[in-house]
Amino acid sequence: RVPDFWPWQLITSAFMHGGLGHIFFNMFGLWMFGGVVEQTLGSKRFLWFYTACVIGASLLQLLVTSAPFWMGELPYPVPTLGASGGVLGVLAAFAVLYPDQKIFLLFLPVPIPAKWFVLGYALIDLFSGVAGTASGIAHFAHLGGMLTGFLLLQYWRGRLPIKPAARSL
Repeated sequence: RVPDFWPWQLITSAFMHGGLGHIFFNMFGLWMFGGVVEQTLGSKRFLWFYTACVIGASLLQLLVTSAPFWMGELPYPVPTLGASGGVLGVLAAFAVLYPDQKIFLLFLPVPIPAKWFVLGYALIDLFSGVAGTASGIAHFAHLGGMLTGFLLLQYWRGRLPIKPAARSL
């Protein structure tokens, strides 16, 4: 057993943040994209979706960043906190459901289709995570949330080899 780790922390860590800026940007992203995704999925399914994205984000971040602990190079696993992985899962869902919807950024006056925005975001996170740039940001949690959101939507739509038993999107 890992010292001071409990399985429910994979979920509860999403309710903790590293400061007001972290909370603000997570809630802003959830406000911008979450309402539309919730209207599409329905409230109950959205809650399951968001929770799955948080867990997927936590698992990937824990797996990647705690590898040195498992290999005996660190005395403890690396902690992670924040809702970013869940929010990025919602952003990925928005891009899957509305791929050509334009997203406007304050610092870039050109509208970007959601599918390209999310792909670019994922590539930047992948590069930053592998290169170790922008420490203090859970890049693999972002990627884990996005991947979980994408795969769960594809599963619900019947586009994976494993088909859903219930209604699909």
